[in-house]
Amino acid sequence: MAETSLSTRLQMAMRRLTGRGFLTEKDIDEMMREVRLSLLEADVNFKVVKQFVQHVKEQAMGEKILKGLNPGQQVVKIVHDELKRVMGDEAEGIRYTPDGLTTIMTIGLQGSGKTTAIGKLGVYIRKNEKKKVLFIAADVYRPAAIDQLVTIGRQIDIDVYERGLIDACTIVKEGLEHARKERYDVVIIDTAGRLHIDEKMMQELHDVKALAKPNEVLLTVDAMTGQDAANICKSFHDQLTATGAILTKLDGDTRGGAALSIREVSGIPIKFASSGEKMDAFEVFHPERMASRILGMGDVLTLIEKATESIDEDEAQNMMEKLMSDTFNYNDLMKQFKMIKRMGSFSKVLGFMPGMGKLKQAASQIDDKQFEKMSVLINSMTEAERREPRLIDTSSRRRDRIARGSGMSVAELNRLRQALDAQKKMMKKMMSMDERELESLSKNPTKAMPSPKQKKGKGKGKGQFKYR
Repeated sequence: MAETSLSTRLQMAMRRLTGRGFLTEKDIDEMMREVRLSLLEADVNFKVVKQFVQHVKEQAMGEKILKGLNPGQQVVKIVHDELKRVMGDEAEGIRYTPDGLTTIMTIGLQGSGKTTAIGKLGVYIRKNEKKKVLFIAADVYRPAAIDQLVTIGRQIDIDVYERGLIDACTIVKEGLEHARKERYDVVIIDTAGRLHIDEKMMQELHDVKALAKPNEVLLTVDAMTGQDAANICKSFHDQLTATGAILTKLDGDTRGGAALSIREVSGIPIKFASSGEKMDAFEVFHPERMASRILGMGDVLTLIEKATESIDEDEAQNMMEKLMSDTFNYNDLMKQFKMIKRMGSFSKVLGFMPGMGKLKQAASQIDDKQFEKMSVLINSMTEAERREPRLIDTSSRRRDRIARGSGMSVAELNRLRQALDAQKKMMKKMMSMDERELESLSKNPTKAMPSPKQKKGKGKGKGQFKYR
């Protein structure tokens, strides 16, 4: 996610305070210096950083915090609430027309991911609002934009109204008439993008807006441009009065400055975030959840939503029962891989879980293709071997045959066996926990992970192997 480097720095600054019995003004000053550097390095707008630090410091220096119980935790809460405030406090969705056609106009510079974001927005509206959507291709200055929108529409089964490279206002007028006649619920208009903001572009956007009278004017902006994204938003908003922003490429290797700068600098709320190449990698932007992710508190609500969308309840219940009864096998492990794939990458799923910050960093190093390799190994087994893992555990000949059949090594098969064993051990550990231990587990899920066995060395090193 985009907040990774910012998240790491801020979490380090917060960690120095948590757990302390009391704090001094010097402690707060040192923490705020770290916070300020973290935000500036994340390419957050300087004025936003200055105001952010000032607000947090004023509250953290209060007598109630410095002399209260768990002052470090209270300061973390202040930072969390300020992050949330800067990004807009509450999530804001689309304002639909109660009866009739809802019109959404999208604007943005070339390269901001506008056309792809339109496709994702269409999928989101159809899936979550159960509305019939039409795209209008009115970006007439880039021929590839029309072709791209038509291709995307075909992929996701959403109709596209296009007339080629004629006048944009004519296309929009005829497209809206077509939408009303065919009883569409929502129209999304793709307008002209440029490499930079110019007078001709703005005049055309003004004309389209005056004609379409849109319910929403959504500006797509690239998260990778940092605080420049906020300045672009302000420029568009000053001239066109946008109603919201779609933050694209939030999954890239960016520094997080865009998410924290846009609302404060431009006054435009971030309404949606696009975080991946797939057409369903699109979600409502929740400032509180983003603040929690940045501070390593996880985002359980989003995880639950994604799990609900991706996983069948009966399937999940059946898998839980098998884990508890110790009959979990390779067929079940394969189903589990598919569930994780439907929810996104393994590292992304871990990122939503509280206390998983370090594990997420480690998981990001894991190529998700490892799951594909494990699937190939499972497909090289016989049906009996998938059902009965002990057949493989007790036979080296079977292990050799499966490895050869998959084109992989026995060592890779052994890692798959360990993954299956770890699942069973984790469930057994959870089943033996009392209520107090389960409550502790909810705050730190890493406690459910089986502890790795320490290899014992010989001689004076007492377990530490020496490398020559």
